[in-house]
Amino acid sequence: MQRYERDMIGYGPDRPDAAWPGGARVAVQFVLNYEEGGENNLLHGDAGSEGFLSDIPGAAPWQGARHWNMESVYEYGARAGFWRLHRLFTGADIPVTIYGVASALARAPEQVEAMKDAGWEIASHGLKWIEHRDMDEADERASINEAIRLHTEVVGAPPRGWYTGRCSMNTVRLASETGAFAYISDAYDDDLPYWRRIGDRDQLIIPYTLEANDMRFAAAPGWVTGQDFGQYLCDAFDTLYAEGSEGRPAMMSVGLHCRLIGRPGKIAGLKRFIDHIAQHDRVWTPTRLQIAEHWAGTHPPAPCDRPSQMPLEAFVERFGGVFEHSPWIAERAHALELGPAHDRPAGLANALSRIFRRATRDERLGVLTAHPDLAGKLAAAKRLTPESTAEQAGAGLDALTDAERTRFSELNTDYVAKHGFPFIIAVRDHDKASILAAFERRIAHDTDTEFAEACRQVERIARLRLEDMV
Repeated sequence: MQRYERDMIGYGPDRPDAAWPGGARVAVQFVLNYEEGGENNLLHGDAGSEGFLSDIPGAAPWQGARHWNMESVYEYGARAGFWRLHRLFTGADIPVTIYGVASALARAPEQVEAMKDAGWEIASHGLKWIEHRDMDEADERASINEAIRLHTEVVGAPPRGWYTGRCSMNTVRLASETGAFAYISDAYDDDLPYWRRIGDRDQLIIPYTLEANDMRFAAAPGWVTGQDFGQYLCDAFDTLYAEGSEGRPAMMSVGLHCRLIGRPGKIAGLKRFIDHIAQHDRVWTPTRLQIAEHWAGTHPPAPCDRPSQMPLEAFVERFGGVFEHSPWIAERAHALELGPAHDRPAGLANALSRIFRRATRDERLGVLTAHPDLAGKLAAAKRLTPESTAEQAGAGLDALTDAERTRFSELNTDYVAKHGFPFIIAVRDHDKASILAAFERRIAHDTDTEFAEACRQVERIARLRLEDMV
């Protein structure tokens, strides 16, 4: 039994209506990362200086030493950049979500007071602004718990949201296990929030962004001027706004850092973007917590089938009849590399069909011969499977005239005599007249052609059945 844990399907082609408040066509959410004072530094007990997300070209950590220029760049964010951004967003009456590193917040009492006075959400950005990639699981769990404790002590309320950024493969699970967070944002995989099953609970994930993000002023390929950044934001917004006007409202995250976008030449692009969205109606600019509360109320987690997580016996019992009287197909499919994509009808149909396609000709012939004649003796005797009964009735084959019944009987007899298996067609795709026309046409085919066509029809029948089941 192989299982592929990554979710490559998400909402698929039919994503839900976000139903944003006021009928908003797009929710634009601004995040301001507050990391200054929480970065790698010997003063903070770290092994070296910071080397990430600054305007210093080619910066790298200095092991065992402090880095005056790097410290100074981070200090700009706290001393000047934060206040420039505070004036911008309070002046525009746009609430911001702060991703606050707990140790940085502890060193910034005036900034924290300003955040609170502005009514901004202060979410947790971890205990320290350091890499978690190679952190021992027990150490990371302890770090998350200490981040919650220190944040609560400094801010006066516990964080409701979590974003690590420099996370490990364990971070989302460990943060969810605390039960403390209305949402977690260590993901970049969608334009909408979604629920993720973690252990025995449903955790709301509100994806973040690394592209509509000023961090690209410090990375390649990246922004060179504020105009570059502002134009990209406007283009992203215009696309999402147009999709929202077509009935597909989504979410746009904008990621900001005090020491980056807080510089005068860079913030000009952000100002242009804020002016741009102000020219449009039906735009919602919430905090991430407001998004979480809206989503939980409008789209709460719902129980759903997860075929990829079923044990073999339950899987076969549930799906063993999808291919008529051929449970061996479900049994073999259970051993495939199943994952979230196979918890939907198309994915599960693909897994079952793969087994059918790789089977021997004799095995596939056995599946074909397991199918009943159309409007034949089994139907008259009410001995069809429930699925076949419903399908034939839906096409009107349970209400034939005497002449039609005679003709179907003749065709059934002649077709089986010629090809060695019954005529198979996905009757839900047809009505009585088109079924009869296909019967008349296909009976003249050679057997290899009809065998291939019958196999395609068997797969189509399975796909339609799964649409009802999953």
